[in-house]
Amino acid sequence: MAKRVAVIGAGPSGLAQLRAFQSAAEKGAEVPEVVCFERQADWGGIWNYTWRTGTDEHGEPVHCSMYRYLWSNGPKECLEFADYTFEEHFGRPIASYPPRAVLWDYIKGRVEKAGVRSQIRFSSPVRWVQHNEDKDNFSVTVQNLVEGHSYTEEFDYVIVASGHFSTPNVPDFEGLATFNGRVMHAHDFRDALEFKDKDLLIIGTSYSAEDIGSQCYKYGARSITCSHRTAPMGFHWPDNWEEVPLLTRVEKNTCHFKDGSSREIDAIIMCTGYLHHFPFLPDDLRLQTGNRLWPLDLYKGIFWEANPKLMYLGMQDQFYTFNMFDAQAWYARDAVLGRINLPGLEEMARHSQVWRAREEKLEDDEQMIWFQGDYVQDLINETDYPSFDVEGVNKTFMEWEHHKHEDIMTFRNNAYRSLMTGNMQPAHHTPWLEAMDDSMESYLASS
Repeated sequence: MAKRVAVIGAGPSGLAQLRAFQSAAEKGAEVPEVVCFERQADWGGIWNYTWRTGTDEHGEPVHCSMYRYLWSNGPKECLEFADYTFEEHFGRPIASYPPRAVLWDYIKGRVEKAGVRSQIRFSSPVRWVQHNEDKDNFSVTVQNLVEGHSYTEEFDYVIVASGHFSTPNVPDFEGLATFNGRVMHAHDFRDALEFKDKDLLIIGTSYSAEDIGSQCYKYGARSITCSHRTAPMGFHWPDNWEEVPLLTRVEKNTCHFKDGSSREIDAIIMCTGYLHHFPFLPDDLRLQTGNRLWPLDLYKGIFWEANPKLMYLGMQDQFYTFNMFDAQAWYARDAVLGRINLPGLEEMARHSQVWRAREEKLEDDEQMIWFQGDYVQDLINETDYPSFDVEGVNKTFMEWEHHKHEDIMTFRNNAYRSLMTGNMQPAHHTPWLEAMDDSMESYLASS
């Protein structure tokens, strides 16, 4: 009987896996039956924007953490697919920091070309995965939200590609129950205009903190106070932006900080990260990790060491994104196809510890980028994924870091060379702070 592979999630990682198998089939390989289960009604994962927060129309937790006016916070040249360039998709070079709608269109373009949509069962969250010892396979229980029934099917392999930026980590602070304004996590942030003329407190120093703060500045927040636990972000912020130590307590609209200072605040946004959350997996199959570059228990950052027929994609903290997911998906595919033989448990664990030891010595973002670049290179060296200039991607990331520290509000005005085509990309027609329309039509307009 033909092998069957279950892919959980049709976001960038899951779609990479579908494309990987389709690529092999296109070249004449015999591939297993692949079935992808997606909770949402369309593909794209967190890039599939919705106005909804909390729960969706079926009572399911909303997956999307995207917001209106979101533009890429890193150069598109660093995430470009090696087998499907932006220039192929849009027919010409485009500026380096696209809005969400442009990136979603690009993600969709590749899998539309590959013709894999029929392999996805939409509105179908996976409720439970169980390994069957006697058959050495998995029972996957799924709920069809549209028809209102559940069913179970068996698969030889399960690939978890459900992401880890959709279940918010929400800390508590003394007195928050007395706060008279809006309190939300970044996961529920949708529109910066809500905070126009407001004094805003952002808790955290993540990418979402710098970006949501920048969005709110762009759309008219009166002041932005950013509270850090360990160290400030340290960018050259506008005059109405201030960094302070950690929030300690709240008294109505007065927020007190660790250094003894206080501010009057209208709204609080927690940019405090996300949890790796897999409620559909039993303890013996569930990855438990914080957000870091090298989670343990995953050989090559992919294979669950205790049972390598279970795989995870995209579970690392990320500088690299789309093309790293591709590298993982191609490697996972080749293991399933028998092209790559995995070592035993002891060797897998030793390999993971070597990478973890190296990760723990990393001191700054620059070192982390080169570390992740080495990881991507290590994977693509062993598959037929199109080779690309990983060192060039790393250097583009270095330019990006420099531009951000030069001016956090203008770094998106820069342009870079595609590492896939070699062509220099154009600067956007409007400086980011003045570009209020984030539609694809506006972005792709020539002037």
